[in-house]
Amino acid sequence: MTTGNAPFVPPGSGWPEDPATPETPAAHDAGEVLRLAAEASDLDDLCARQSVCRACDRLVAWREKVAVERRRAFADEEYWGRPIAGWGDPEPRILIVGLAPAAHGGNRTGRIFTGDRSGDWLFASLHRVGLAARPTSVRAGDGQRLIGARMAATVRCAPPDNKPTPLERTTCLPWLAREVEMVAESVRCVLCLGGFAWQGVWPALRQAGYGLPRPRPKFGHGAEIELAPPPMAAGRGPVLMLGCYHPSQQNTFTGRVTEEMLDAVLTRARDYR
Repeated sequence: MTTGNAPFVPPGSGWPEDPATPETPAAHDAGEVLRLAAEASDLDDLCARQSVCRACDRLVAWREKVAVERRRAFADEEYWGRPIAGWGDPEPRILIVGLAPAAHGGNRTGRIFTGDRSGDWLFASLHRVGLAARPTSVRAGDGQRLIGARMAATVRCAPPDNKPTPLERTTCLPWLAREVEMVAESVRCVLCLGGFAWQGVWPALRQAGYGLPRPRPKFGHGAEIELAPPPMAAGRGPVLMLGCYHPSQQNTFTGRVTEEMLDAVLTRARDYR
């Protein structure tokens, strides 16, 4: 059993795709999140800072507790145990947004939407429509890459019961808002996996300068909104915001989400010009 780094992998200690170093500054409260996100020099620096954040005491305690106790199936694995940074193409046409990492998924593997059943469905679909190099995403460093797409979450730490509090969402918002701003010049479609992502990305889009309709349209599978692009992407036409039911185990087992439904939404995102 590899337990030397529990309850989390120290930045710069050799974990594949770790964006941070021992010198990466870590936020310890909401004010520091806001400042460090704003001061990030580029996307790589922003992701590094995301990956060492310690601003929410409850989330830090939970993610590190899970990383020590582990699920029986992964008892011999070392857990990442840190926030999950945005990942994928640095100049994406599609930005895929979810709610938060899974305790034994991203919190274990070090990559968003990786290592759980939801990720299995999502990456298989991404591969089928040509947006991922491989049909599976096992863990950081496995050779997987996204093609013209990027992934992010409204909350970067695994929350207890998959339910971040309103304060935790607000505290984490500057990480997402800054990432949305940094990739806005190339993004043509924002795809939201689930209603919480639909709600959570809204203030990030507003802060990045997107023109948003009022009132906010209701979430639904296949829901579409055309957004006015932010100033840095002016002249490129509207940006499509798409809703998609989350490929959670509950949704896929009950047939609320099928492979065909997921493929259709991702194809729409891929083909939007």
